Amino acid sequence: MTKQKNDARLADDEDLNTSSNVSFNQVLDARLSRRSMLRGGIGGAAAAVLGSWGLAACGGGGDGDGDLPATAAASPITSLGFAAVAKNRLDKVSVATGYTTSVLIALGDPLTAATPAYRNDGSDTDFANRSGDHHDGIEYFGLGADGKRDRSSSDRGLLVTNHEALTDQFLHVAGATARPRPAAESDKEVPAHGVSIVEVRKTGGKFGYVQSSTFNRRITPLTPIEIGGPVRGHLLLKTAYSPAGTSTRGTINNCGTGSTPWGTFLTGEENWAGYFTRSAADNAARGNDSSVTALNRYGRPQGAASRHGWETSGTADRFARWNISKTGPSTDGSDDYRNELNGMGYIVEIDPYDPTAPIFKRSALGRFAHESAAFGIPAVGRPLAVYMGDDSRGEYIYKFVSTANWDAADANPAARIATGSKYLDSGKLYVAKFNADGSGSWIELTITNPTIAAYASYRFTDQADVLVNARLAADAVGATKMDRPEWCAVHPSTGEVYFTLTNNSNRKLEPVASQQGLDAANPRAYSDSFNGGAPGAPGNVNGHVIRIAESGGTAAATSFAWDVYLFGAQADADASSINLSALTADQDFSSPDGLWFSANTGICWLQTDDGAYTDVSNCMMLAGVPGKVGDGVRTTLSYTKTDGSLVSVDTWVGRQPAANALKRFLVGPVDCEITGTAETPDGRTLFVNIQHPGESISRADIADPSKYLSHWPGNAGYGAGGATARPRSATIVITKDDGGRVGS
Repeated sequence: MTKQKNDARLADDEDLNTSSNVSFNQVLDARLSRRSMLRGGIGGAAAAVLGSWGLAACGGGGDGDGDLPATAAASPITSLGFAAVAKNRLDKVSVATGYTTSVLIALGDPLTAATPAYRNDGSDTDFANRSGDHHDGIEYFGLGADGKRDRSSSDRGLLVTNHEALTDQFLHVAGATARPRPAAESDKEVPAHGVSIVEVRKTGGKFGYVQSSTFNRRITPLTPIEIGGPVRGHLLLKTAYSPAGTSTRGTINNCGTGSTPWGTFLTGEENWAGYFTRSAADNAARGNDSSVTALNRYGRPQGAASRHGWETSGTADRFARWNISKTGPSTDGSDDYRNELNGMGYIVEIDPYDPTAPIFKRSALGRFAHESAAFGIPAVGRPLAVYMGDDSRGEYIYKFVSTANWDAADANPAARIATGSKYLDSGKLYVAKFNADGSGSWIELTITNPTIAAYASYRFTDQADVLVNARLAADAVGATKMDRPEWCAVHPSTGEVYFTLTNNSNRKLEPVASQQGLDAANPRAYSDSFNGGAPGAPGNVNGHVIRIAESGGTAAATSFAWDVYLFGAQADADASSINLSALTADQDFSSPDGLWFSANTGICWLQTDDGAYTDVSNCMMLAGVPGKVGDGVRTTLSYTKTDGSLVSVDTWVGRQPAANALKRFLVGPVDCEITGTAETPDGRTLFVNIQHPGESISRADIADPSKYLSHWPGNAGYGAGGATARPRSATIVITKDDGGRVGS
């Protein structure tokens, strides 16, 4: 089973961090091998951090989601009320008994009355007016009968969906053409990325999308977007498109999402670097200046090829921007696109209700491979916190703390984007360092820190430079390397912050070169077969979920406690070395990715993006009733090296989930990823995205539907194509047959 998905779009599996900072796993090893400390629980420092949590966490208010209840779950579910779904490899959506699913909107569906229905044969065009590809993060915003924001509306709303990437072969009649790319193909692929805003309504008890709604719109890689915060107007942002460095063109590779307490949408730009190319001689053209160091750190060394080759489609400006080589004579980059990459990698704020409102990239939150953004529980008179992860191996966990203190009047402001500027354009950006005693610290990334100002590997010029090159600043202060921090979410009652760490195929029992060894956070390295083949290389491919509790439960805390909530594993794996959370067949999973808490029920929804388990089951979605930081036990693992010597590793495992506290709720169609969750405020309707079913297809096989791995959702009766349809990413609606809350 341990075959990693071989997918070029998964650039997040690259290891670009060459700093000497310790990894999270080294810290865990050091922390948890101190047995005298562990005999007393999670440790004295952690106990001090946790001591004041219970009272402070809920002081003040909302869950951070602009269109869900402003208070913590009033009636949280303490026991899951459905029977677990069995693992399967069926080409359909399998959901718990007593629930019904339907497709709401899929790739290519028209968003205007004049746009024709999607033929799904590769001939469709005009993706600026169609739903994009690879549905990912999703948020629901309530809409009243008067067409204005209504946080309590469960019958009408706006769904805002990210479109992360493409299965480009299915977008063209005969598949994607080799380079140089035809302009017509690139002009179809570019706008299939980005964000969709779609009105949805419940009619006759069933949700559908409103094709002719004036709220419907697309934000694509071509949409004008303003730069907000300290980076606005900086030298590093100057391009031929924006010589002043105050704006950029579009957003791309949008993955996880978030929503603000004032009712706007946040989208994270994740693996954006791979869309751009650099010439093989670009270092010399740049004079081997500091930009070369930054480009290498962000995954664009000279000679790097682009993912889709859009720059080969012609000399027009819309294609030239994808080549970030220095081609012009200017000293500031205002005559070419050498700085174009610096305009990507941010949290982007969009007002879903107002198509005339400007869109902003919030640079104060830092630039890296953003997965999602989760607000801590707002408290009146205190600053807001936004938690974020950088999704690549060896990257970091971040927190932004606003300068402005939360004002309850801003929960329903007259100007939402202006409110975003108030809270998101000024503040402090922190990076996490995990200590060996079970505590952690937030280190501010500021040019006033002598360690950053004097960093030998990269010379920062000012605070804007620190934010643009946040990865390098985090390297400088010795932040803790993590294993692909993906989605983050905040528990609506306790305020504890959860992060999925998807996997790390570079984990080895006997590491060499840049490989990482076994330790407490990732104490597993094992071989298994995939689809009946030969055993794959050993590694830890199942991932885990960590959680932190801020000191005093306050957003501005600079210290925290942490532990591991769940380790992914197959149920029949060795319980002493692999299945450390004692998962059963109703609970086992691999490669956690999507993560989201219901503000209505308190359920933690966990979704997978897996290549290690797919001989047993398609990707899945689980529901959990989590505990709290420090509720687990210490476990000691032992391994035999090739020379016969033993290696012992101590790890801290969160409380093992009871049968009714973690269950598989849904299994998706073949070759898909389950990602993104949203709900109506009453908790009775769940929206879930099914991404890239059947994505493994070559140009040579595009003409033969029998070669497609999936035909969903056409085989479920949705859209053109029927049983032999080209597969499509889509959003589904899930309701309970008795009308109750989902998960109850």
